[in-house]
Amino acid sequence: MQLNDLGKCVENEWLKTPALRPDMNLELQEYVVMPNHFHGIIYIDENSYNHQDRRDAMHCVLDNHNSKDLMHRIFDAKNQFGSQSKNLASIIRGFKSAVTMYARKHDIPFNWQTRFHDHIISSNKEYQCIAEYITENPVKWQEDKFYNR
Repeated sequence: MQLNDLGKCVENEWLKTPALRPDMNLELQEYVVMPNHFHGIIYIDENSYNHQDRRDAMHCVLDNHNSKDLMHRIFDAKNQFGSQSKNLASIIRGFKSAVTMYARKHDIPFNWQTRFHDHIISSNKEYQCIAEYITENPVKWQEDKFYNR
């Protein structure tokens, strides 16, 4: 993919994620910025906020054109009412906010979808399939319904 300025912003903000949240013990894996969506895998290792005994990860698909915004979560966090900080939702909220502020500052028409869906990935095989899907996604761009022929 040849990234435009907004695509470069998406990539830069994603790559800054672990540095912006060092206390969350994050590690980025495969990702790709597409013309109308973003895929990424992030590990959320044990930290003082999640109190888990194992390494966690999630695959996210953030879509700015389709009717859905999917977020596939690979970790077993409990959904609780109250402050949404130091969790997956806060990571994605900060990421989307930074990209949106850049777009507005540069008068680029852009909107994220507001919601996401969670999915627990239960095996290394499943992880490998998702990682392959992400890395192969640019090859399939011409099949996307938003591809301009």
